[in-house]
Amino acid sequence: MSDSSYWNSPLIIAGKPYPRFISGPLDGITDSPFRRLVREFSKDELLYTEMRHVACIATPRAHVKALDYLQLERPLNFQIAANQLPYIAPAIERILASGVDMVDLNVGCPASNVIGSGSGSALMADLPRLESIVRTLRSLLSIPFTVKIRAGFKCKNAIEVARMLEACGVDALAIHPRLQSQRFEGQPDYELAAQVKQAVSIPVIISGGIVNFKMASMVYNTTGVDGFLIGRGMWSKPWKLAELAAHCQGQPFSLPITTVVEYAIKHFNLMLEYYGPRGLFAFRKHLPFYLRGIPEATTLRKKLVIETSAQEILQALHSLCEK
Repeated sequence: MSDSSYWNSPLIIAGKPYPRFISGPLDGITDSPFRRLVREFSKDELLYTEMRHVACIATPRAHVKALDYLQLERPLNFQIAANQLPYIAPAIERILASGVDMVDLNVGCPASNVIGSGSGSALMADLPRLESIVRTLRSLLSIPFTVKIRAGFKCKNAIEVARMLEACGVDALAIHPRLQSQRFEGQPDYELAAQVKQAVSIPVIISGGIVNFKMASMVYNTTGVDGFLIGRGMWSKPWKLAELAAHCQGQPFSLPITTVVEYAIKHFNLMLEYYGPRGLFAFRKHLPFYLRGIPEATTLRKKLVIETSAQEILQALHSLCEK
């Protein structure tokens, strides 16, 4: 497939077409308020929820905020973590009832608290348990099922894991080609991603290090992957998928600084609406990214990330926008 035909054609998962750039899961970042903003720029792209453990979802009376979303956020892939079987069935029942379009099992998270429970990338070092979890999920899911993996836990075994996932009936897989011990440091092993792509016939999506179209194009030429899961590159950039889509068509994309600040204001208001008062503290992690590169905001940024008054933050952002 030539480059132009690749970028002009969709990624196909379980027979359904999606744009090749996807918004990945980032805990505390890619929540419902953020996804609503993404939809203002990107109408059809597949979006992921934040990762939630099946044990939390399975508790009957527990309110799982991640299940609160608007229909406009679809198509939506609900990401879960799991380390044992008993919680899976009741969790999947609740997830399916919410009406999401896919379910994704996270077998790539490198966080200590996640791998300490035997979830996330720790499952890549326990293939019998991983296979049991995957087969259970596949038997319960009537919608597409994807899995996100790493290069491996302490040693690289992504090819073996990918083949096992395909044999279990997984519809697509995403790979972040670094070991758990590397976390997000060091060069991703794109050659390994290419080998995974060659080893299976299901779609392979790449994650890690994709922050612009130049990088995406290089990675495609190296690996032949089917799509791109954009994670940290999305942080406080709800327009990032639209930017990538424009650049892959050779079209320019830019936003004036006033628009960026206006979206910071809109994002903050959505966070307050969705979370109530704690939305202020949840939003403060976004502020430095929205204000990055604005010379007038250097001092303001330091002040706002510790501000405890929503009114003060809104007033400061409105004043910055007017300047």
